[in-house]
Amino acid sequence: MANRFNILIHKLAQRRALRRWTDLAKAARNMDLADLRAIRVDARALNRPLREVIHVADSRLMLPLIGSNAIQSPANSDWSYRPELWRGPIEPRGIAAVRTKAKLGTEAMVFHDCKISELTLRQIRNTHEHDLAPFGLTMDVFKFDGTYLSLVLNLPETAVQGLKKKHLLRMDAVVEMEKPLEIFARLNIKHGPNTEQIVRELPLNQDEVMVEFDLAYTRLNEKRAERIWVELIFGGPQMNQIILRDITFSRRPRAEL
Repeated sequence: MANRFNILIHKLAQRRALRRWTDLAKAARNMDLADLRAIRVDARALNRPLREVIHVADSRLMLPLIGSNAIQSPANSDWSYRPELWRGPIEPRGIAAVRTKAKLGTEAMVFHDCKISELTLRQIRNTHEHDLAPFGLTMDVFKFDGTYLSLVLNLPETAVQGLKKKHLLRMDAVVEMEKPLEIFARLNIKHGPNTEQIVRELPLNQDEVMVEFDLAYTRLNEKRAERIWVELIFGGPQMNQIILRDITFSRRPRAEL
């Protein structure tokens, strides 16, 4: 009963405040300048928390939900992962004139050799009905005077736990771009003093793409596997906008022959 009473009082107070600010908005054009200045201070003080509430509410109520880890991994997968950049909000949300080794959250880092950086990165909110990832990454590249541009994704420790040479490591991506370009994915597995590498080109003739890395063709020392990172290498990125809507990784044992 008390809760219903409190809700009623809250609604009445909200209506009264809305009515007051509606009347002030109508009267503002003919109001005395001293009074208008005071009202502006109050309005600005209200505007900040209101905009913050709207921003947080829109972000949390949009689909897919923030923190969603729905992944379409292949059958028999024993590990799957969506990096934090596509799973939840990161800091900073965007970077202009990106310097090499700039970090995006705790797992991603950008590398390039441009003398003058005209690269902008921004985390965006996915809103398409078919999106599984809550967030995406937009890369705007203007003039590019370097020879390479890459995005490094460090995978968590769980990626190497139980890792065997019989495993297939798969990367799924949803990619959009203004004009065609080449994107390569380089898998790196550190085991002891050595690092195994496998390079695959993403087949970008469709929005949703997939590449697999077969560890049977490596010299992986299973007992000494320490960490895994994947480097996305963008060829000829100048004057282009690249949107990575989603990136996920999964692992499954190869079928026995």
